[in-house]
Amino acid sequence: MKEEGKMVLKSKMKWVGLVGLVLSAFSLFVHFLLARFTEEGIAEYQSSITIFSWRPIFENAELAKTGPLYRRLWGPVRRFESLHPDANPRGHYADPKPLSNGYIFVRIQGGFHEIRNSICDVVVVARLLNATLVIPELQSTTSSKGISSEFKSFAYLYNEDQFTAALVKDIQVVKTLPKDLKGARRKKKIPSFRVSHSASPYFYLHHVLPVLNKHSVVELVVSDGGCLQAILPPHFEEYQRLRCRVAYHALRFREEVQELTTKILYRLRAPGRPFIAFDPGMTRDALAYYGCAEVFQDVHTELIQHKRAWMIKRRIVKGKLSVNSDEQRHNGSCPLMPEEVGILLRAYGYPWDTIIYVSGGEVFGGQRTLIPLHAMFENVVDRTSLSTGWELGRIYGREVNLAGNNPKIPPSVVEEKKLEAWKTAGPRPRPLPPPPARPKYPYNIEGWWGWVAESDNEPESTVIELRTNAHKLLWDAIDYVICVEADVFIPGFDHDGKGHPNFASLVMGHRLYQSTSSKTFRPDRKEVAKLLEETREHLYQANRTWLTSIRRHLRRSLVDGAIEASTKSKPFSFLSHPVPECSCSRYNVTETPGHASSSPTHAQVEAALGVTHRCPRWMDGETISRLKDKEIEEILDEDVSSSGLFFKHSVGSHESGGGEINKEETQLEDQEEFEGVE
Repeated sequence: MKEEGKMVLKSKMKWVGLVGLVLSAFSLFVHFLLARFTEEGIAEYQSSITIFSWRPIFENAELAKTGPLYRRLWGPVRRFESLHPDANPRGHYADPKPLSNGYIFVRIQGGFHEIRNSICDVVVVARLLNATLVIPELQSTTSSKGISSEFKSFAYLYNEDQFTAALVKDIQVVKTLPKDLKGARRKKKIPSFRVSHSASPYFYLHHVLPVLNKHSVVELVVSDGGCLQAILPPHFEEYQRLRCRVAYHALRFREEVQELTTKILYRLRAPGRPFIAFDPGMTRDALAYYGCAEVFQDVHTELIQHKRAWMIKRRIVKGKLSVNSDEQRHNGSCPLMPEEVGILLRAYGYPWDTIIYVSGGEVFGGQRTLIPLHAMFENVVDRTSLSTGWELGRIYGREVNLAGNNPKIPPSVVEEKKLEAWKTAGPRPRPLPPPPARPKYPYNIEGWWGWVAESDNEPESTVIELRTNAHKLLWDAIDYVICVEADVFIPGFDHDGKGHPNFASLVMGHRLYQSTSSKTFRPDRKEVAKLLEETREHLYQANRTWLTSIRRHLRRSLVDGAIEASTKSKPFSFLSHPVPECSCSRYNVTETPGHASSSPTHAQVEAALGVTHRCPRWMDGETISRLKDKEIEEILDEDVSSSGLFFKHSVGSHESGGGEINKEETQLEDQEEFEGVE
């Protein structure tokens, strides 16, 4: 009986232990679900412990937002305050006709900025031809590139439903072709056009439209970052505003990307400080296109030259292989190095503890090129330091494991024995046969050094590299929103590897449309190179005159740079400068009392930008309330002091520092900000 009782007790203990294990596993599973899908819970969890590599360091816990120095560094550009976004139709603009001329199917090749430009162009083309647009196919995000099968091509980056709903009064949009046309496309029986970057409306009306009417479907292949000329004739002004509606209202990133971007912005602003967004623009293609190989003095120079030779061979670049990079830099054709941008920002007065967000999926030259910027500013962050690996992995979706992820197995012992047997074999015929090939390990041939030494042609992209290129689109989407929302934005370069406006240009155009008065520096690289050359030998002991020159140049670039973009960037990409077609003037400044000195400046800026359209009257109330604050700002801004030497941590508050510019020079600079410099 005792033994039976012991057996029953042991059996009960086993069941109790098993139930306990099941409950523990269930509890862990529930906790995982809560942490994975509960937005509020994860926010509280992340605020309680530090899971990121960034730990902000500040000299002062609080930054006085009412001080004149704060307004000089972070305040709005007052001469742009009268401009407001307005992309609504202004004249007669009919709804799309119920009976279209056919379907337009588009395949878009390229990176983030090329895709964004191209989508806006194809929508305008569909409106021009009265055609039904099939949601474009992004070649970098097709399933063959190894990305998740959860997303179709366009839906990998953008929200399809938002895109369709926002354009319902402009064009007809469908997700797929009808079955019969879809089958014809698979058999390659539908007409196809590979269109150029700056095709004219005449080309579509006289060449594409007849084919569309005949076959009811046309396929367009867009590979140069656009398929319609940037500046359209005056009578096509409504089509320009359609471009703005597409870029700034219809193209919204999919929900998972928007959620992660919101979290990163929250973490950036959690310390209660404004931040600067900096886009280096240092890509291999851009450096090779403009001949900036000698910016680096190592294997990177060889890689740039290799790419330039490839561009010359395909007639993308017209010029010699060897170019004097120093002359290109002094001509403003090379990007500003992160070190130079750091010097400009410190010279302008931004303290060492300023938060700087570095955008871009990859800076050519590696993280070492950012070391000087990290030395000047303590809080330099990027996407990876403000998010976790699983958060980024969530936006990729469920991706299959690729065979290329696993390293190759080294040769077996049997093969080594064969080699030894070959060496110790008996009499052999003459001449000797070649020995077995030496095995190549992945680390010997992967990366730049392997293929540069072996071949003149770059290796074909692996599936892993193609998948990474698709991931870069999502990384750029995150960086794009953060740069648009930043308090200050400064680009290192504004052209890509084909001579067209790049990612930074799109950001500056979006900021010019959405928040025109936000600070967006557009430094003249030629002038900056000249100023840096003047004090190259005394860079760490810069004098007051040099500091004044830097500050004047950056202050003028806020307005003059935007005006110059209308002649430099706009002819290549309308989205880089959507003014005046997509802007209006909120009020007539000349009628505002007490602002006689600033009125001509506002009028001159609007005239230079070509803004003549007045905003609706319902916007006037908001503007008048801002004018009262403006009067106070002008009084306080008369006594702005400099922030001290830019390579030293300031002692005391942000309002004080060594090396002050005298009061007359300061008042002159502030007067320039309001009245402009003739």
